[in-house]
Amino acid sequence: MFNAFILAEGSTGGGYTTWITMGIFALIIVAFYFLAIRPQKKQEREANEMRNALQVGDEITTIGGVIGEIVSIKDETITIETSRDRTKIRFLRSAVRSVDVRAEDKNPALKKAAPAAAPAPEAKAKKKKGKIAPETPKADEKPTNEEPKAEESSENN
Repeated sequence: MFNAFILAEGSTGGGYTTWITMGIFALIIVAFYFLAIRPQKKQEREANEMRNALQVGDEITTIGGVIGEIVSIKDETITIETSRDRTKIRFLRSAVRSVDVRAEDKNPALKKAAPAAAPAPEAKAKKKKGKIAPETPKADEKPTNEEPKAEESSENN
């Protein structure tokens, strides 16, 4: 291969051909780094962060396709419960493919308290240019503007 550079240099154009060829090779190596190596390292870093953030109660999927809820974590091993029969299986942390449901999402009591300085979105919606908007009923409440229906028991007598 080195002989090809010597022949190319001696035949035409002087030393510029060698530098152009080496520059093309350098561009290929740089492109390969940005298109292949760098994204793979980023994926590995994100996977390691996800595996280090595992908590008891998270629902996970392993690289083998086993789905379960984490019941204990020890150093590099986790134990998951996979079914209603409470089958428990131990895995290495590196066998976790993804976290499907976080423990905080299933149990709101585990969520960190929101800062008190930020006003609630409902309070922002109620104040509009000094006017107070009428309150909307919550999802579990029935609207109060409906008339109560009369009892039909008096007609049957």
